[in-house]
Amino acid sequence: MAEPDVDVSALPQEVREQLAELDLELSEGDITQKGYEKKRAKVLAPYLTQTQNLVPPPAYDEQSPGPSSASASAPEPGPSNSSSSSSRHRHTRRPHRSGGTRDERYRSDIHTEAVQAALAKHKEEKMALPMPTKRRSAYVQSPIDNCTPPDSSSSSDDEAVSSESAEPQHSPDTWINSSLHGSSTSSSASSTLSHGESRPTQPTHPHSQQVPPPPAPAHPPHSHSQPSALAEAFAQTRIDPVGVGPPDMPSQAQARGSRVDLPPNAVVRGMSRGQSRSSMMETADGVPVSSRVSTKIQQLLNTLKRPKRPPLSEFFMDDQEEIVEVPQVDPNTPKPEGRQIIPVKGEPLGVVSNWPPALQAALTRWGATQGKSPALTALDITGKPLYTLTYGKLWSRSVKLAYTLLNKLGTKNEQILKPGDRVALVYPNSDPAMFWVAFYGCLLAEVIPVPIEVPLSRKDAGSSQVGFLLGSCGVGLALTSEICLKGLPKTPTGEILQFKGWPRLKWVVTDSKYLTKPSKDWQPHIPTANTDTAYIEYKASKEGTVMGVAVSKVAMLTHCQALTQACNYCEGETLVNVLDFKKDMGLWHGVLTSVMNRIHTISVPYAVMKACPQSWVQRVHIHKARVALVKCRDLHWAMMAHRDQRDTSLASLRMLIVADGANPWSVSSCDAFLNVFQAHGLKPEVICPCATSPEAMTVAIRRPGVAGAPLPARAILSMTGLSHGVIRVNTEDKNSALTVQDVGHVMPGALMCIVKPDGPPMLCKTDEIGEIVVNSRAGGTMYYGLSGVTKNTFEVIPVNASGTPIGEIPFVRSGLLGFVGPGSLIFVVGKNEGLLMVSGRRHNADDLVATALAVEPVKTVYRGRIAVFSVTVFFDERIVIVAEQRPDASEEDSFQWMSRVLQAIDSIHQVGLYCLALVPANTLPKTPLGGIHISDTKQLFLEGALHPCNILMCPHTCVTNMPKPRQKQPVGVGPASIMVGNLVAGKRIAQAAGRDLGLIEDQDLVRKLCMWPTMMHQFLADSLQWRAQTDPDHTLYVLLNAKGVAVCTATCVQLHKRAEKIAAALMERSGINIGENVVLLYPPGIDLIAAFYGCLYAGSIPVTVRPPHPQNLSATLPTVRMIIDVSKAACILTTQVLTKILRSKEAAATVNIKTWPIIIDTDDLPRKRPPTIYKPPNAEMIAYMDFSVSTTGMLTGVKISHAAVSALCRSIKLQCELYSSRQIAICLDPYCGLGFVLWCLASVYSGHQSILIPPMELESSLTLWLGTLSQYRIRDTFCSYSVMELCTKGLGGQTDILKARGVNLSCVRSCVVVAEERPRLALTHSFSKLFKDIGLSMRAVSTAFGSRVNLAICLQGTTGPDPSTVYVDMKSLRHDRVRLVERGAPQSLPLMESGTILPGVRVIIVNPETRGPLGDSHLGEIWVNSPHSATGYYTIYGEENLQADHFNTKLSFGDPQTLWARTGYLGFVKRTELTDSSGDRHDALFVVGSLDETLELRGLRYHPIDIETSVSRAHRSIGESAVFTWTNLLVVVAELCGSEQDALDLVPLVTNVVLEEHHLIVGVVVIVDPGVIPINSRGEKQRMHLRDSFLADQLDPIYVAYNM
Repeated sequence: MAEPDVDVSALPQEVREQLAELDLELSEGDITQKGYEKKRAKVLAPYLTQTQNLVPPPAYDEQSPGPSSASASAPEPGPSNSSSSSSRHRHTRRPHRSGGTRDERYRSDIHTEAVQAALAKHKEEKMALPMPTKRRSAYVQSPIDNCTPPDSSSSSDDEAVSSESAEPQHSPDTWINSSLHGSSTSSSASSTLSHGESRPTQPTHPHSQQVPPPPAPAHPPHSHSQPSALAEAFAQTRIDPVGVGPPDMPSQAQARGSRVDLPPNAVVRGMSRGQSRSSMMETADGVPVSSRVSTKIQQLLNTLKRPKRPPLSEFFMDDQEEIVEVPQVDPNTPKPEGRQIIPVKGEPLGVVSNWPPALQAALTRWGATQGKSPALTALDITGKPLYTLTYGKLWSRSVKLAYTLLNKLGTKNEQILKPGDRVALVYPNSDPAMFWVAFYGCLLAEVIPVPIEVPLSRKDAGSSQVGFLLGSCGVGLALTSEICLKGLPKTPTGEILQFKGWPRLKWVVTDSKYLTKPSKDWQPHIPTANTDTAYIEYKASKEGTVMGVAVSKVAMLTHCQALTQACNYCEGETLVNVLDFKKDMGLWHGVLTSVMNRIHTISVPYAVMKACPQSWVQRVHIHKARVALVKCRDLHWAMMAHRDQRDTSLASLRMLIVADGANPWSVSSCDAFLNVFQAHGLKPEVICPCATSPEAMTVAIRRPGVAGAPLPARAILSMTGLSHGVIRVNTEDKNSALTVQDVGHVMPGALMCIVKPDGPPMLCKTDEIGEIVVNSRAGGTMYYGLSGVTKNTFEVIPVNASGTPIGEIPFVRSGLLGFVGPGSLIFVVGKNEGLLMVSGRRHNADDLVATALAVEPVKTVYRGRIAVFSVTVFFDERIVIVAEQRPDASEEDSFQWMSRVLQAIDSIHQVGLYCLALVPANTLPKTPLGGIHISDTKQLFLEGALHPCNILMCPHTCVTNMPKPRQKQPVGVGPASIMVGNLVAGKRIAQAAGRDLGLIEDQDLVRKLCMWPTMMHQFLADSLQWRAQTDPDHTLYVLLNAKGVAVCTATCVQLHKRAEKIAAALMERSGINIGENVVLLYPPGIDLIAAFYGCLYAGSIPVTVRPPHPQNLSATLPTVRMIIDVSKAACILTTQVLTKILRSKEAAATVNIKTWPIIIDTDDLPRKRPPTIYKPPNAEMIAYMDFSVSTTGMLTGVKISHAAVSALCRSIKLQCELYSSRQIAICLDPYCGLGFVLWCLASVYSGHQSILIPPMELESSLTLWLGTLSQYRIRDTFCSYSVMELCTKGLGGQTDILKARGVNLSCVRSCVVVAEERPRLALTHSFSKLFKDIGLSMRAVSTAFGSRVNLAICLQGTTGPDPSTVYVDMKSLRHDRVRLVERGAPQSLPLMESGTILPGVRVIIVNPETRGPLGDSHLGEIWVNSPHSATGYYTIYGEENLQADHFNTKLSFGDPQTLWARTGYLGFVKRTELTDSSGDRHDALFVVGSLDETLELRGLRYHPIDIETSVSRAHRSIGESAVFTWTNLLVVVAELCGSEQDALDLVPLVTNVVLEEHHLIVGVVVIVDPGVIPINSRGEKQRMHLRDSFLADQLDPIYVAYNM
């Protein structure tokens, strides 16, 4: 909404104040944009009618022409009269005060122009940055939609806020950028571009038309510089938004519904290669059809094609194997060439006869002789004087307080305070008088005051660090005022809250009414100033630790004397102090030096400045103040409000001390202030920047100049030189120049030199940047209570180039970085605290902030709320920028701003950003005066508690020290691979075998078998018939329901008879021939077993298939259909319920139900016996087919012969000692692999009783499995990882309840996890540990291992040794090597043996490429030779080469006769110290992972599970995670268990952990809901299914981050 203009200067004073307050609320983020507009409109309503018809005058016309005021008032170029009204409003906008408290840092007169020029360079080579994908619900706010109409393209950047001052953050720059002073190189054109250009919010065409050339701005003849033609050109060029990715993913409904008939997770093993998954999914160029995600990834890949800046160069070896790039020293790097610096001496400190022997003596003197003289005037919140404290009052109250502290606390015999004790001073900034009295009272009592900020809550930023300060200083007492005490947070009982990390404090109120008047004879003891500590000033380090700098009495006095001499203070002067009076300049000038010189101080608190920004200028004018003490922030605020104060005069000022004038970005602030206020009597020579630090106190200050004398020159330095610590005058590229002003000369009586900031304090050369060190009596003496740190800071002796000390006098490190310029002028370019060391180059945090803010009109973030810090990731510092986003900034605007900041910083500073995060308004931790608490912000970032609403990670561009990619050697059998006996190249061959598989192991059985030939061992159907005859009532199976009740049992004869009924039904049906495939579609139970044996009786080949889930047919039925189609099943055996489902309407919506084969419902079959029971002609005939979808998404069916079935059952019987008298419990899915064998086959062969627990019953009754083990006293049980995980997560904290219920697992001898993967050591260990309390032996849990080609290779039996665990080096594994390390070694990976190798099984470790055997402890593919290996794949197209390759393959050398089956898993064999049952040393097989699933990245082999383990550890909110690759990019999918506001926190943490632990850069981070990562019944992740869903936009992610 465009608002009619109002001449604000003509409004009444109270209305202007209301508007100023509103502006402040908006800039501070305390009010929404909508609320601001409403309130503002309400305030202005009465005045609108008078001004509606007036044309607004040109801005600032009433100002007398100053050196460059015209550049500010030049109308903005644009199409003349046809431009929208909004473009007119822009010129008349009165600039308002900016919001942040640290704005002083971000102003550079050349910076905006430089940034725009740098960005323009990028315009040609547009970076197509893919925008992150965010689900709507994850937005912290949905900004622009409900604030502004969709089309706001006609309004300007700052017009979106629709009121003439609603964008207070922009306007200061109109002033700053237009101020042209001295050697500044600003141009109005650049400021026009930065703050005026409107950019449509609708997507613009890439080649948007050029704006017509505007008339040149009229500069006054005496303007100091003309804008360059280049800047003009840039100013007129519209900078287009950076290319944005395609629209976001579809909504959940669309995404979920867009499934195809064939499930994306399955490809049939054995389909011709042309029909593999890729051909179904992808187009010719590798990008899936209609996939938005893929286009974004393509964009991302395009951005990565730009080469990284440092070329690959030399490498050094780290830990024998890790190769990290060492940045090669660029021969063109600037190096210091000057001579060694000579220490700079300040003028001698004069001796004045009437200087007091101690500061308290000065107070005594003025209290007695000048009692009525004003000492301090305090202001109320409106900026009007509240009260004045005279020297007499200050003296008498201080004496009363000193007396009370020493005599009236505690009992007569035992005083609480003694001289030398430390006392905390807790006073708000609005109450200077109470603070003065407390401070001087402490000095008079000779106790040591420690001023700190008022704590507001337990969660204050840095609260625990303040506690550390109080603890290290031994503070037990706190002084405060009554009002402040009432405001402190209290417990429900009314006591003051115990703040986090604080020692216990006794609180004392110092209001006059509570103080005791001393007796006539009591006088405070005032000794001559000595080296005892006078007070302690707090200081926060870069890491956030708060330390106390102790200042001695003599240092305090000397410092006051030096300041008096340098600033030429006179008795009775008036000083206006806007700074915090508790520390630093505010304390030194406004509290200490002022009392020494009987100065009248007017204290302007921060709260007054917020409400009334020009109050300090008014105070100078009203009181004819001679000195003002301000920060750049206050200069800005005064400029913003100066139009309301036309009659103010600053002519009385002889010194305007700029406390942060040492900051490089203060130049433009000082210039701009002078431009505006020169017309109000301000003289150029009174501006006095200074440099200070808590340790060295005042380091340098510019002395007040003489009228008419030339002003000091500026230094224009090269940013590149600065980053290398060298001073170079910038001549070529003005985009990367830094203008700095001097901070005057060294303090009187001080000696200063410049030393290297790190390492020994070596003197710098004259053209080198270093840390300023000072020797002076007026400086801090130590960090109180921290002697170790003190030595490195307060007792530094500089050394020369040869390393010899230059003298014996100690210097103090100031923490300021700078150099000595011509005429011994001091220049400061930064602080140690803000120094970021990246790849050996120094960058200043403030410089980066300034660049970020100069990018464009900042309508995205708040100016004063940006944190820049570095985090150490992968052997180097990485730069992170965090800013508060405005509530009205749209997603696209934010992303555009972020991507342009990246480009600007890259161009100007030649450094890459690692992470740029935007957080919602008012969420960053603040310091007491409103600045951002950097160390707390960094801590939140590292903990994942920052909750950003937008994030951009750029690891690809800034991580340039990655390990060298491995070059794979050509594959071939070399001469080294010579086999001699059992050795390969000097090592034992990596092979192992289970014990021999005897023919019949049970002599009783042999006797019983008199009527049965040895054929029993070949056909399982014969075994069942024989058992039905010899032991008909022996119960083979017991099926339990969720309550643990046996709902169904089957004896030998019952099972036989049910099988006969089914066989008869099959034989009756015409069209079902012997040898045809029959699908068994049953829930887990005895029906499935009966149907299996019915098929064997009828001569059909059973194929077990998991039934579809009735609630999720669309996802599960296609897999069923696919297996039926692929297996060419002639018939489906199933239950009545499932028959109805297969023929239902819901099923018809997913698959074609008319083409189902014959469906036989086996629930109510007539009692019939088959005419004959089929007997296969030989044992090599197929017994059944085992279909399953592998973790790589392959649907594979393998053929299992009768001989293999018998051999496998015999092997398991031997290993687990299974007999008729034994019971085992099975909690597994019975559809494939070892689960099916144990569920359906083993009991019939061995005769033991199987208690069947369907895993899905555990979801409703978690204790079912464990309760059954205890109730039936089970010795051997088999489960899957998903069952174990359910129990661990669900029952882990309930062992006491289980114990109370009588659950006891001491009977369990072996608990075997059945899986086709690497043993999950963490899970099995947690399970053992958790249930140890209810009797589970730590040795009981073990794992089995099988694969598609051989269903059971390892299974921990009862006789073998315990499974062993080894620790291998992960870096070696990536190189396909195994290096064993000690437990706890860095980068170590624990691996558990996968169980004992089964009888009759031989394994050998083979190089998958050369196919030659490998030596012991070498990583290779596991090949297996065993009588129970599968016969081959069941294929549609009969792909014989695959068959031969996987099932009947031979070694390339060594033993070329034996036929082996390839498991497709990588592992190694290690000979252990344990012995097996035969007495030989035990060979352990360790499975590392599936060969198909490994990720080939940078020439190395990674196992997804290792990366996923690291990812899951990164943050408490990450549940499950999965990784896969897509066109050379690593994609990490993480399930978010916490709230959606945690989603974006995970992105940097995931990126960090993968980079640190695996040396890989994550390309895409996808945050999804719990349960999205598909996991099969065996508990294995279906990563390829997930990958396909991701590429087909079917995940409905919460957030997708494309790391650049």
